Amino acid sequence: MADVIVNHEELKGLVVKKLTNAGLREDNAIVVADVLVHADLRGVSSHGVLRTEHYVKRLNEGGLNPDPKFSVKETGPSSAIFDGDDGLGHVIAKEAMDYAISLAEKNGIAMVAVVNSSHCGALSYFVQQAAEKNMVGMAVTHTDKVVVPFGGAKPYFGTNPIAFGFPAKENKPVILDMATSNVAFGKVLHAREAGTSIPADWGVDENGKPSTDPNEVTALLPFAGPKGYGMAMVVDVLSGLLTGAAFGPHITTMYGDYSKKRKLGHFICAINPAVFTDKEAFLSNMDQMIEEIHASQPAEGFTKVMVPGEPEQLKEEARLKDGVPVTQTVYDYLTQE
Repeated sequence: MADVIVNHEELKGLVVKKLTNAGLREDNAIVVADVLVHADLRGVSSHGVLRTEHYVKRLNEGGLNPDPKFSVKETGPSSAIFDGDDGLGHVIAKEAMDYAISLAEKNGIAMVAVVNSSHCGALSYFVQQAAEKNMVGMAVTHTDKVVVPFGGAKPYFGTNPIAFGFPAKENKPVILDMATSNVAFGKVLHAREAGTSIPADWGVDENGKPSTDPNEVTALLPFAGPKGYGMAMVVDVLSGLLTGAAFGPHITTMYGDYSKKRKLGHFICAINPAVFTDKEAFLSNMDQMIEEIHASQPAEGFTKVMVPGEPEQLKEEARLKDGVPVTQTVYDYLTQE
């Protein structure tokens, strides 16, 4: 089934309409749509508009607060706790990063623990916020159990992503956004939707055996074996234990329990380079690093060495111009009255 190509602004409008029809405040719906379309523009369809139906279901069944009242408690010159009041995580994480940026502008560094949140989408959006203000951004979040620990057959941690954003003077920021699983579970869902097989190192079946059939996959594998597993634990300590939220298998599931608030935690940081070095020199050195990497000799089969996030940035440039591919079933859902 061929994808439908949709203009990115039109796509945002469709998402906003679906979310506001489900009772979400319009200003919040606009932010959620922006984050979802950001993911689709970058080719990360697992975190894109595909998710709209899920959020609508949670709004309808009471698992999300459609009219949250955010609050912030500063606990030190560079630390704060941001309470999302069970709203949509996209809006909460954006507001929390804005707060971190303003705190870092004053005091150099900010670390914000986010509580009472929900699924927040692609972390690249939030670290890019910081990078666009010439700050270094970091964001991590935990998710419900879906990844087997290294050497295990049953899941314990979530995909537990981690993201960094580094600004440059002339070049686009370097954005690293990755799950600590080999892939995000959304990619398995996307393969199910598209009716395609998947690589054997993405996930395992109910017996803990690798499978190429996305319909058989019940859990994912960590990236690079023990390394991804170790990073997943780090993310859960920062997002769960450090924020006082649930962790590991105790986190409310994303699929199922739709009436239950998920109470997720995120950990968000902003760093002003000026507190460590000359800011202009830092930005220029980032340019130099990027350009030296670009000038590196490519390996056989490659035409150019890119920096993290660059393939997604190139895809975004093309899709802003040519439109965003959306699977037919997702498009049908978004356009049905």
